[in-house]
Amino acid sequence: NGSEKPGFAFLCRRLSTAFTLDDISGFGESSRELFIKSSCYSIIPISVSAAGPTVSWTFTSEPKSISFSVVYRANPETPLEQAKVLIPLTRCNSHKETIQGELKVRNPGEYTLIFDNSFSRFISKRVCYHLTLDQPAAVHGADPL
Repeated sequence: NGSEKPGFAFLCRRLSTAFTLDDISGFGESSRELFIKSSCYSIIPISVSAAGPTVSWTFTSEPKSISFSVVYRANPETPLEQAKVLIPLTRCNSHKETIQGELKVRNPGEYTLIFDNSFSRFISKRVCYHLTLDQPAAVHGADPL
């Protein structure tokens, strides 16, 4: 089965705790940076307590391309390899253009963005990313129907 990670890839960086929706709301217009060593991948876990919002992202990479994937786990204790793949690992020409995407949150749990540089044996990458959050339109204070 070709979907398994190559044997030489290993996780180099995981955020110490998952971002919450409040964290993402607080990003404002600023971008964050990841430095991903050759033969490694980095993950950005996003913990979501309720269905409804849409998480959007943009990213670029230097000096060359990066592979990107999004997976979902109902329980963050589930091994990453057993997560449900929402966006299959795709090589992105993010060194030439800004990559954009979004994901509608359908279930509570942990959504993990994966930036994978395992295909690169010698070249480390710098990824600049930005996350935004769109909450579903709700009328606050309205009487339930």
